[in-house]
Amino acid sequence: MPRTPIAKLSFAKVYPLLVGKAERRGRTREEVDLIITWLTGYDRADIERQVERGVDYETLFAEAPRMNPDRFLITGKVCGIDVAALADPVERDARYLDKLIDELARGRAMERILRSGQGA
Repeated sequence: MPRTPIAKLSFAKVYPLLVGKAERRGRTREEVDLIITWLTGYDRADIERQVERGVDYETLFAEAPRMNPDRFLITGKVCGIDVAALADPVERDARYLDKLIDELARGRAMERILRSGQGA
């Protein structure tokens, strides 16, 4: 069975997995939404609309009100892949989101997750 490219993954299917990962570690859906808001500029109602519409990652990021320019401060690996080295912008942004949720699930403080005070 061929792999679905990250750009075509349904955000509606991934979102509950992101929330579940956070909640299993004692974090909340609100914190997941805050991370998504920081990354994309969507508010909570926008996030819910995108989930209801069943958009894929490509559409989610293309329609984002404002992709955070500080997202490039996110470094490290997700599934053994260096997020900063990814050439495809949709895949990179999806991996940025994964990385932020991983940090949340590991108990990192929200100020550090959102790179507060680290931007230019």
